[in-house]
Amino acid sequence: MDPEFGSLTDRLHDEAGDDPAYGRLVATADHDELAAVLTAPRQPLWARELAAFRLGTAGDRRAFEALVLLLNHRDPERCVSAAHALAALGDPRTPRAAAALATNELRVAYALVPVRLLAALRAPESVPALITVLGRRLAPDDPHWRVGAACAEGLGALADPRARPVLEAARHHPRIGPAAAAALARLPGE
Repeated sequence: MDPEFGSLTDRLHDEAGDDPAYGRLVATADHDELAAVLTAPRQPLWARELAAFRLGTAGDRRAFEALVLLLNHRDPERCVSAAHALAALGDPRTPRAAAALATNELRVAYALVPVRLLAALRAPESVPALITVLGRRLAPDDPHWRVGAACAEGLGALADPRARPVLEAARHHPRIGPAAAAALARLPGE
């Protein structure tokens, strides 16, 4: 069993309580049944999340929109599960959606998981979006410095020389600096 699926089902079991739909959604192999949960009215969030995760990890693109909404959720556990399913889904729209969420300054408090997903996807959108977000996090009193540190880590993993200027600027940041220095060391020519 996928460890992320095990974590998801443990968490959602508590939310579902004694709803018999929970066991059915965990066990069904019918993708149409799962997809119907995503479009049916008055479905609980746990059911939509479970259906979207199962479809996404199975490569069924009908889960894309629901997973993107969950990637932007205020609950970090939902974001992590959605990111895992989106990475498995392989939908070509995923990098653009993750970049839009990561760079949305109104939702920066929820950008940590989209930033990490961008780095993992290694898509053409990844480096420009991570550079943009990191550049916005460089004020010494920025409350979202963890997002900036994740950007620096992602840029280091991607090792794209275009990141050098923003990483150089971030190297002196009191909280992001160590991640930026490590990322600079991974860039070619350093």
